[in-house]
Order: sequence, then C-alpha cells, then structure tokens
Amino acid sequence: MSENLTSNIGVPKEKVLFRETVQGGANWSHVLKRGTTLRIIDTEGGTNVSALFYNFELLSERYNMADTLKAQHISHLKEGCALYSDMGRILVSLPRDTSGWHDTISGHSTAEHLLRRFGQSSFQEQRNRFQRNARDNFLMEMGKYDLGLRDLVPNVNFFSKVSVTDTGELRFDASHARAGAFVDVRAEMNTLVILNTCVHPLATGRDYDPKPAELVVWSSGGPGPDDPVRKFRPENERGLLLTERYFL
Repeated sequence: MSENLTSNIGVPKEKVLFRETVQGGANWSHVLKRGTTLRIIDTEGGTNVSALFYNFELLSERYNMADTLKAQHISHLKEGCALYSDMGRILVSLPRDTSGWHDTISGHSTAEHLLRRFGQSSFQEQRNRFQRNARDNFLMEMGKYDLGLRDLVPNVNFFSKVSVTDTGELRFDASHARAGAFVDVRAEMNTLVILNTCVHPLATGRDYDPKPAELVVWSSGGPGPDDPVRKFRPENERGLLLTERYFL
C-alpha cells in the first residue's frame, strides 16, 4: 500500500499500527485488540473476504450469525451493524462502510465446489495459482489457535452482495464489489479475526481469479455516545453495555 493511501481514505497516519496485503486465495489471522480497527479495502474490485470472529480470551464464544441478524432486523451487514457473539456480547462492529452490503447467508467455498466449477487443480501443476478454497483456508488458519471443524460457524463475506428473490433464489451481484470500497471492523472485545480471500461460493466468473485485499490496522478507540453502531438499533446500545461490563 502506498504511503498516501492511508491519508486518502481517512486513517490518521500516526495511528496506523501496521498495513499489509492479503493476496487472492490466501488466509490471514490476527488478534484485534479492543479499541483498534481493521480496515479492509477492496483495491482492485471484485474481492471477497470471508471472515470468522472469536473472543480470544474465551474461544468457545464466537460470532453468531442468527443472533446478529435477528437483533438488528437485517439479512446483511452494513455501516452501523454489530456482530454479536453467542453470549450476547459484541465482538466487532462496523462504524464505517463504503460498500453498503456484506453477505451473511451464503457460507464459503469448498474443494468440491471449486472442482465442479473450475475442474481439477494442483500445486504441482499450477504452483501459487492452484485453486484454494475457503473451507480449507479457514481450517488451516484456525488450527494455529487449536480450533478445528467443530469450531467452524457461518461466516461473513465482506464486499459480496447476495439477495433473495421472491421465489427464494439466492442471487449474487457481480457488479457490487468495486475498487476502493472499504469497511472498518472495530474490535469491541479482544477478538481473534480469521479471514481469507477465496472466491465467493456463488460468484459467477468463469475463471478462478480471487482478488486481493489491503488491510490497515489502526488505533481508533471505542464507540462514543453518538457512534453509528449505538444509533443503528436499540439492541446495539444494550449489546455495547453488556460488552463493557465484561471488562469491569
């Protein structure tokens, strides 16, 4: 990432802790400390960032898709949303977002899925361009923290838009993810973030071509009284209060 990019997107340079690129089809993890923010940037357009979230101090507490959606009366994530754990606390929240829609209901790609769509692939033949799927990438990264298949829960797909038609069909919007869009993921707890940049399971492209994402981790502080997450839904105020009590 260039030196000017952080200022262009509104992150104060002096607050940036580190920056890096996650190449297409790769995986990444970090313990995002309470009061810091991970900005995820779609630099080229068309990226999909699949993500999981766990309370690093108690890994059995993790992102709960159903409670997150029910509490906020929504089927996707956008600016102002909070991501709830299965204990009613807020792991991370989205105080700023220029994408407007992040998929929560489609899951992630598997080896079988890629085989059906793109055919056989192997590292021996294609080297670093071989086809990597989100399921294997998740499990590979989760294993670093003693997590496994039993800990794999429904994930978020940042920058991907999937709507539901009147007949119940899931429809992927290939034009939604655009270059320069970003989402801020602010840690309300010390949160283990596990993500990968594998293709979305409903993506319509004919070729296997996962796009990279740029990451900026910066010291942001927590939500103030007029924070958009507090204002988004009444439940978020209660969720933030319950989360704050966890640290008393």
